[in-house]
Amino acid sequence: MAASSHLTVALNRAEPFSGCNSLPSLIGLSTRFGKSRLLLVRTSSWRSPKRTLVVRNVSSEPTQKLKDPVADEESATGASTFEPDSSSIAASIKYHAEFTPLFSPDRFDLPKAYFATAQSVRDALIINWNETYELYEKLNVKQAYYLSMEFLQGRALLNAIGNLELTGAYAEALSKLGYELENVACQEPDAALGNGGLGRLASCFLDSLATLNYPAWGYGLRYKYGLFKQKITKDGQQEAAENWLEVGNPWEIVRNDIKYPIKFYGKVVVGSDGKKNWIGGEDIEAVAYDVPIPGYKTKNTISLRLWSTKATTEDFDLAAFNAGEHTRASEALASAEKICHVLYPGDDSFEGKVLRLKQQYTLCSASLQDIVARFERRSGANKKWEEFPEKVAVQMNDTHPTLCIPELMRILLDLKGLSWEEAWNITQRTVAYTNHTVLPEALEKWSFELMQKLLPRHVEIIELIDEELVRSIVSKYGTEDKVLLRGKLKELRVLENVDLPAAYSDIFIEPEASSIITSASNSVDDKNSAKLVKSVDGDETDEGNDELESKNKSKNIQDKKVKLIPPPPPPPKMVRMANLCVVGGHAVNGVAEIHSEIVKDEVFNAFYKLWPEKFQNKTNGVTPRRWIRFCNPDLSTLITKCTGSEDWVLNTEKLGELKKFADNENLQNQWRIAKRNNKLKAAAFLKERTGYTVSPDAMFDIQVKRIHEYKRQLLNVLGIVYRYKKMKEMSAAERKEKYVPRVCIFGGKAFATYVQAKRIVKFITDVGATVNRDPEIGDLLKVIFLPDYNVSAAEILIPASELSQHISTAGMEASGTSNMKFAMNGCILIGTLDGANVEIRQEVGADNFFLFGAEAHEIAGLRKERAEGKFIPDPRFEEVKDYVRSGVFGAYDYEEMIASLEGNEGFGRADYFLVGKDFPSYIECQEKVDEVYRDQKRWTRMSILNTAGSYKFSSDRTIHEYAKDIWDIKPVELP
Repeated sequence: MAASSHLTVALNRAEPFSGCNSLPSLIGLSTRFGKSRLLLVRTSSWRSPKRTLVVRNVSSEPTQKLKDPVADEESATGASTFEPDSSSIAASIKYHAEFTPLFSPDRFDLPKAYFATAQSVRDALIINWNETYELYEKLNVKQAYYLSMEFLQGRALLNAIGNLELTGAYAEALSKLGYELENVACQEPDAALGNGGLGRLASCFLDSLATLNYPAWGYGLRYKYGLFKQKITKDGQQEAAENWLEVGNPWEIVRNDIKYPIKFYGKVVVGSDGKKNWIGGEDIEAVAYDVPIPGYKTKNTISLRLWSTKATTEDFDLAAFNAGEHTRASEALASAEKICHVLYPGDDSFEGKVLRLKQQYTLCSASLQDIVARFERRSGANKKWEEFPEKVAVQMNDTHPTLCIPELMRILLDLKGLSWEEAWNITQRTVAYTNHTVLPEALEKWSFELMQKLLPRHVEIIELIDEELVRSIVSKYGTEDKVLLRGKLKELRVLENVDLPAAYSDIFIEPEASSIITSASNSVDDKNSAKLVKSVDGDETDEGNDELESKNKSKNIQDKKVKLIPPPPPPPKMVRMANLCVVGGHAVNGVAEIHSEIVKDEVFNAFYKLWPEKFQNKTNGVTPRRWIRFCNPDLSTLITKCTGSEDWVLNTEKLGELKKFADNENLQNQWRIAKRNNKLKAAAFLKERTGYTVSPDAMFDIQVKRIHEYKRQLLNVLGIVYRYKKMKEMSAAERKEKYVPRVCIFGGKAFATYVQAKRIVKFITDVGATVNRDPEIGDLLKVIFLPDYNVSAAEILIPASELSQHISTAGMEASGTSNMKFAMNGCILIGTLDGANVEIRQEVGADNFFLFGAEAHEIAGLRKERAEGKFIPDPRFEEVKDYVRSGVFGAYDYEEMIASLEGNEGFGRADYFLVGKDFPSYIECQEKVDEVYRDQKRWTRMSILNTAGSYKFSSDRTIHEYAKDIWDIKPVELP
């Protein structure tokens, strides 16, 4: 560890900033964060123009007890040292407000208070952060690297101070400064680094990795505008650029010394030494921005390293600029920067596809170069490349980081001089792949020609990997059964519609027919030449007629244009990224038990038969810190009382102890009070964001997730329409007796170019506009679409939820993680047997889960039945479609949306997601929900058992399994 360091800075100001004059004079105040002390020494009142700031950083070997020079010096000056309390934290916030300015000095308003508070927290994190990686460097431990295109973090302030166990101290400190912690925390925008479950899973994993003291690092891209900010207008969803970086990000630290070259285009040449060199093309730089990820009740603080892209200074054409060609002068800069502008840029255009591929390669190349550089630095003079997999584990979160495989090969082959066999062995032992889809057609593919143009060296490597795979397939299945071999090659190859490698090009060439047979055949043809054919004009002719034959050989052939039907174009050549992941890695995991079985039985069945040892299951999990402890303090207090301690926050198995209290009336009463408090907060939030007023006494029924046809928000809203129609047909007394009051809440973004999803958003908002203004219905039914749903909104809605909808078509949701968050917070789920629903239902009990719908093994047969015209829709489904068509929800034409649910075949028709099939089962299940909700004792018991049964779905459990089964890493705890 480094020796103690001392830094003294004298600072002079004539006037302090406004808003802090009421603070007491700070004389000899020391702020201690870990082993660093911030000492503010004042010689007079706060308004004195002369001030001295002393910052000292002390660290020592964890196993040694050394004399503390700071404590000695503080004692000599009469200053005292102590653990962080509200006064020392307030001093730290004051310091950053004045000396780390991002705002003008004349006001201390909420935004400034937030930034100063975040910077004071970051001070503590930086000390732990540096010590964490100093220890990793010193011990040269094996480290896991989690690569993901998304990290949906949410706000960091409350999570960080919660993990540091300083929530109370910060609340008190801000109170002294005139603010409430909650109001200050609300100033933080959600980091626009993700969109859905993929990114939230990655963020939960980082939290668990830090908390469990595993040596790890996350890698992603620093998107300037994120996906988009969603606005809801009379026309439906509107997209606007996200502005989360507009005033800066206090959590990130730019590492200007950490940057790597990224190349696109160019060509591959062979050098005089026989090595391949990728030269020419377009060169940019990836610069590192680091974000600290603190663990809970541990000093461990790991890193999320985000890459931003820029052009080199040399690429700015000064001559062109001075000549007035300003756009041309900045072309390289604009081209480089746009790579990290937007998450998932639209790829309907060729330019959009190029940009997406550039994004993926930037993430992989910069991260791999960084990982390799760290391995070399830690290894020093004893570098042995065969030990690389013993020090590095790379996890690819879905197929977006697939280019890690050819990029690591390129680095090892071209830059480090390893042989193909050495590099391939190292790569396969290093890389692992998490699959997130059950749909074979959804597996990522890239145009071979596009990739060849943009990444020529990588295509050469991929071709060699494909050849390795072909060799394995031929070795496994032989060449006797050509039909079997052809099928396996077609299914397994990385390259689709690409000729076999030269070494195997003659496998399917049949021997030429016998010359005797050919001669005989020709003789027969000659003797029986009176063959009836169509002439070029379409008339029937006798080809045996000599006169006509003569014409065909002369004038007609010369004068007439033969109407030849061109052969169909060859299918496009593609690179199958998922296949490359399976081939290039040592482990493939699904993210729920049912999903992993589908992966083995359907998605990658041929690969599973080839390499069964590669495949395993890792059911997703979510962090209990953010998703219970911090976002639901009322429920957390009850859980702690019942279990006797806060151990459940780290050991969620303790949640299981709630089962024995499920019938306790006192707990049930307190449980309902906690839920109602959360509903009051959510109602205020919805009023602020949408203008709608909702009753906290109504059931809160919530579906919040990405808008997609397979997630079936359409089934939900059609169920609401049916409910509304039946209400309108009843008297007020009948309605009140029949239906439980409900607030139906939707949230989620439809991708900008996904027309059908955007229609569904529009439909939900139109239904809400009609229902919410209907005086006959009143508080019996409200329909709310929350715009711009994000993690911060989830932290308010999930604790308030009572029923949550996870109603995807069975077999189409890989796992889901929001279902886990809802169950943890005592919400009861209505859903199909899909993804993690299956395991949640097993754990919470079948009686505590509202199940409906077809099962995964039935889906193919039901679609076949539909294609054959045998499906007979339920009359209630036809009734609700007719009601929508009647125009009751406004003038918008929903014909195309409704038509997608009709017919037996065709793109965008035939109800591919089986909304009509499951509709009767769904509305009958909803009737059961109403019945149970009326019995609040029973409902509360189910709620308690849902929280008790959610113990299995902590991301801590998932990370332990990854660490043991895939990464082979062990915890390293700072003292």
